[in-house]
Amino acid sequence: MIRVLLADDQVLIRNGIRSLLDSEDDIDVVAEAADGRQAIALAAEHRPDIALVDIQMPVLDGIEATRQIVADPRLAGVRVVILTNYGLDEYIFRALRAGASGFLLKDTHPAELLQALRVADRGDALLSPSVTRRLISEFVARPPDVLAAAGMEPLTNREREVVALVAHGLSNDEIAETMVLSPTTAKTHVSRAMTKLGARDRAQLVVFAYQSGLVSPRDPSPPNSGTG
Repeated sequence: MIRVLLADDQVLIRNGIRSLLDSEDDIDVVAEAADGRQAIALAAEHRPDIALVDIQMPVLDGIEATRQIVADPRLAGVRVVILTNYGLDEYIFRALRAGASGFLLKDTHPAELLQALRVADRGDALLSPSVTRRLISEFVARPPDVLAAAGMEPLTNREREVVALVAHGLSNDEIAETMVLSPTTAKTHVSRAMTKLGARDRAQLVVFAYQSGLVSPRDPSPPNSGTG
């Protein structure tokens, strides 16, 4: 079961999402929060797999709630997915810097939301296509970060290649196919790269890859990425 905490100050929104999630056999809504402070407390109490968090909430906003959840070592297994009406760049970057594992807009199709939760539960990066475009465009205007590039030095050549493929949006299975590896080996390389870089999840690997210049927004997509 994927255990989910819902955090949104609008009761109708929470009820609608809960109704959708409750219809799935593999998803269980364990708690609901109406503000960021409640979200933090309920995350500590229930230890969900995923906290689905709105950005604009009273008492404490979703980004600060995300930052505190991510910073709590007791909640290391909780992945925060931002769900919001606002696709503004400032929110995207603040949420990712706070440690969010994903960012979805509320106009996401219900089937896509369900799939997104399953993707996040597997540990994959999760960003709406429009969010991904904004994230990449942000790095087009920036030169590679020297400190970020130095941080890549502990990676082996194979791990660098894997991180680049993660940045292009490939899943572990697609990485395995592209590099002619077993899925288990591909997953091991991804895990080792995350450990060496101190990345909480694949979303942070993507950011590190662009910040360091390991991949460029203008790089062609690799085979099997499905991005065309």
